Amino acid sequence: MYHFIGIKGAGMSALAVIMKQLGYEVQGSDLEKHFFTEKELIKNNINFFTYNENNITNNLTIIRGLSITEEHPELKKARELNLEVIDYNQMVGILTKKFKTICICGCHGKTTTTAMTSHVLNQIKGINYLIGDGTGYANKENKYFALESCEYKRHFLAYSPYYTVILNIDLDHVDYFKDIFDVIDAYQEFANSSAKMIIANGDDDNIRKMNVEKEISYFGLNENNNIRAINIKYTKEGTTFDVLVDNKLYGHFALPIYGLHQLMDALAVISVCYFEDIPSEEVSTCFQTFTGAKRRFTETFVGNNVIIDDYAHHPNEIKSTINAIKQKYPDKLIVSIFQPHTFSRTKEFAKDIANELSKTDISYIMDIHPARETQEDYKDITNYTIINEMKNAYPLNMDDANILNKHKDAVFIFMSPNDLSKLEQELINLKELEKLN
Repeated sequence: MYHFIGIKGAGMSALAVIMKQLGYEVQGSDLEKHFFTEKELIKNNINFFTYNENNITNNLTIIRGLSITEEHPELKKARELNLEVIDYNQMVGILTKKFKTICICGCHGKTTTTAMTSHVLNQIKGINYLIGDGTGYANKENKYFALESCEYKRHFLAYSPYYTVILNIDLDHVDYFKDIFDVIDAYQEFANSSAKMIIANGDDDNIRKMNVEKEISYFGLNENNNIRAINIKYTKEGTTFDVLVDNKLYGHFALPIYGLHQLMDALAVISVCYFEDIPSEEVSTCFQTFTGAKRRFTETFVGNNVIIDDYAHHPNEIKSTINAIKQKYPDKLIVSIFQPHTFSRTKEFAKDIANELSKTDISYIMDIHPARETQEDYKDITNYTIINEMKNAYPLNMDDANILNKHKDAVFIFMSPNDLSKLEQELINLKELEKLN
């Protein structure tokens, strides 16, 4: 029996579901607080309990969530009983060796691209997948495994990729990486562990700086890429383009995707499909029913208003999300609501974040979510660190939906890795009341 400490986490819950579906005995524990991941655990008949050292018994192998410290009472009990403890990424690494694993990495776009890959290949060939939005699925008969692969603390080095797909390389996680060269070094080491080949965004300057030893295929828009998108047209309905492979037409695509970032994500998926000898027509057809990943440009419509929930927290992600909104809703007022994630990231990128948010009509900046950090260590860093760099920004609290409600015929874009659903739902409720009056 495998016991997951921190089973409600997005990655942990998805891993638990996968292991259960592969035939392993699984249970877990977490905080009493409700998480959206509970639905999938219950659906798959996985028992979970509130944290308690009495959950730990001699017959268990422990899967440790990456946020679980040595002081955690369940982990301490497991150490006392000399139980085997396997970190989350190590357990995922064990599974990657059992399949043709497509490891999708990059500082931005991993979740959407992994979801795209899973959606397309599952219809054509069958594929197991673990996505960072909490989605996990497995069938013993499948040969493929699509895996969102995170660079933080070099966790992805525990994996054994068949394909390594690299979307972009940027400086992020500044609490761990020393500089951009440290980030490039991590990706380079991971890329060189590929069993078959590397598929990488050739328009990304930092990716081009990698010293790779394995076969690599570059995708992008520039002429020096192996796989290129040309004849691109962005419309309110989506994006159309042709794909060339070594300057020969592979196929035409008319996809329900928005913005350059989603076009590049789609090119990564198309590249994998090309190397797996899948006809372009099949790929294009499967894309038509892709509805996106959880918390990635998730839309709710109320009257003439659109409420969008998105995970964006890095300047480049914010830029991509806003560009996609302007493509899809060119005539609407754009209201951005942003909750910064970690003090270190806010300190490093405040001016860049402010610059991107300033491209919306009005912005509201919430208090910083500290995550693994403390305000004491960053006394001068607050939401005003961003607000003071802008002309159209104001502070906002979780109970301030009435302030947002004054904006009409608008797109409200909520951006943060954290759960802003309470504020979003209150705004939706207010807009629903407006419809009735």
